[in-house]
Amino acid sequence: MKREIKIRKGVKKDIPNVLKLIKELAEYENAKEEVIITEKQLELDGFGDYPYYQFLIAEYDNIIVGLSFYWIRYSTWKGKFLFLEDFVVTKKYRRKGIGAKLFEKTIDICKELDVNGMIWQVLDWNKPAINFYKKYDATISSKWLNGKLTKEQIDKMHTEISR
Repeated sequence: MKREIKIRKGVKKDIPNVLKLIKELAEYENAKEEVIITEKQLELDGFGDYPYYQFLIAEYDNIIVGLSFYWIRYSTWKGKFLFLEDFVVTKKYRRKGIGAKLFEKTIDICKELDVNGMIWQVLDWNKPAINFYKKYDATISSKWLNGKLTKEQIDKMHTEISR
């Protein structure tokens, strides 16, 4: 029996499964405790008056097994890019061609949106992901370091600056 892989635009009712996939990816990256987002926040941010993100869903025999979660980032040097925030296929369903179909559909979205490229981050120890991206002739940079301020740091700095 041939299994069916379907890639489609995400909808509001997918949010519970989206959060499960986000948590699965965070666990794989040894950072599960860092996931603080809720279904309610995902719904507000993705389906409110100004959606901050979009996503694609991968289904295997009508079961949600993959996620391509993205938003548009703007570079002052190069213009608009699709930023691939999370890309995951649940462990049980890997090595079935689902990731390739999901990634290729994400590339199609880049063409539809007429962006100047697609960017993402990958942990330096995640060799399976790095090898997957290299199949698409992706450039994996080791030059740029990530900077970040947490909400708590912003609140603290804002308090100090406002004095």
